[in-house]
Amino acid sequence: MTEGKVSRLVPRNQKVLLACIIATSVIDSVLVGFDSSLMGSFNVMPSYSNYFELTTATKSLNTAISYMGGALMALFAGSIVDWRGRKECVFWSAVITMVGGIIQGAAQNIGMFIAGRFIVGFGLGLAQVSTPTLVAETAPVQWRGFALGLYYAFWGVGTLIASGVCYAGPSICCMIILLFIPESPRWLISRGRHEEALEVLAIANTGGDVASPIVQVQFKEIEDTLRWERERELSMLKALTQPTSRKRLLITSTFSIMVMLPGTNIVTFYFGDMLSSAGISDPTTQLQINVILTSWTLVVAVTASFFADTLGRRTLCAASLTAGIVTLYALAGLTAKYGTSGYAPGVYGTIAMIFLYNASYAWGVTPLTVLYPPEVLSYDIRAVGMGIYTFTTKLCGLFVTLVVPFGLAAIGWKVYIINASVDILMVLFVLVFWVETRGLTLEEVDKMFDGEKHSDVPDLEAIKEGKMMDIEGVDAASVTQQQVDMIEKRV
Repeated sequence: MTEGKVSRLVPRNQKVLLACIIATSVIDSVLVGFDSSLMGSFNVMPSYSNYFELTTATKSLNTAISYMGGALMALFAGSIVDWRGRKECVFWSAVITMVGGIIQGAAQNIGMFIAGRFIVGFGLGLAQVSTPTLVAETAPVQWRGFALGLYYAFWGVGTLIASGVCYAGPSICCMIILLFIPESPRWLISRGRHEEALEVLAIANTGGDVASPIVQVQFKEIEDTLRWERERELSMLKALTQPTSRKRLLITSTFSIMVMLPGTNIVTFYFGDMLSSAGISDPTTQLQINVILTSWTLVVAVTASFFADTLGRRTLCAASLTAGIVTLYALAGLTAKYGTSGYAPGVYGTIAMIFLYNASYAWGVTPLTVLYPPEVLSYDIRAVGMGIYTFTTKLCGLFVTLVVPFGLAAIGWKVYIINASVDILMVLFVLVFWVETRGLTLEEVDKMFDGEKHSDVPDLEAIKEGKMMDIEGVDAASVTQQQVDMIEKRV
């Protein structure tokens, strides 16, 4: 892409561009979901266990190694995304993941398999920082919740289409769709490419009308905020000394625990062990149940994405976790009573609790997984903050994959009780510390943390409602008439 000019491949139609932005989120979701669910399927396949002669320890390592790769990448992914741009990093994440998938698929021994999964995790770590950041900073406010809500909603598709070429398929699709995606307007403004950023904002929000008050207000709001952030010169070390930035990072990093440790990954990775505890030990039956469970979770998660903005972020997360707590306690009780009894209604009830738990998680936590973190982070720490979020997420994933199989083997259904009890603390944390970001631009969120917005333009909602149409200060911003004329001529 030439600097100062949006690629001609980027659609000028607002709806088409929005579809491409959403497709970026969906394709990356399929890739992440495939990796997460693949090991759950492998772990109940006798051919896989017999080929690699797995023990509990090697079974855990094979599952966990991709998280190690992701955690390593996450340590410096934020700086790379700020340096090279969101879009370019999404491209390289697809390339790295495809290479790792080829090595994993061609594995002749356990060492080669582990190496492939490590490289896959490396690529996914970069993807999970760059893709949500790009989508959050580019999608219009009214569609941000839906676009990012789909990011983890489509993980189930990765399971349903799993095959030897699945890593290559989503990776190639991702590379292709990037041709039609612009760079983040916020990143462009931070690099002084104002004209290009203005055009992207216009296409995404008004179908190309650069003179629209909606476009000009957002442009000046972003420009003012980024100027204020540059003047304060906030490094990550300085961010830890400032209460508001520290709170942003605290919310972001602890959200990893709510995403990875409320119980969902026990189902994702070790549903075979769970079903065995419930009295279903036949591998074929377990795989059939997994396909149905995955399809069910996919439907619930996609449906939930349409309603991501119906409830506030705090309410949605707290309600989802609370429902999960109830189902986990019920799952523990039913497994304890009927797991070895052979009593069919009891076994069916146990399976129903697994389905209800997945539904409660998919309805609330899944849409928020990569929606809430970029919303609460200010631009100057957003990419690095997303790197921290990805790093802590991977560490939580390591904990699940390495600890849970030993816990299930040692104490069985009691693991569910421990998990549900810890989840209560998560709900309390959300109610006390979370701030509401629904319906706000990323710059308007500053008011929730700093007590003020760092721009004198009115809020976007006021403009959309036809209020305060005389936008003082916009003409003095970098939106010059010459820029407007040049962009309208090109469009």
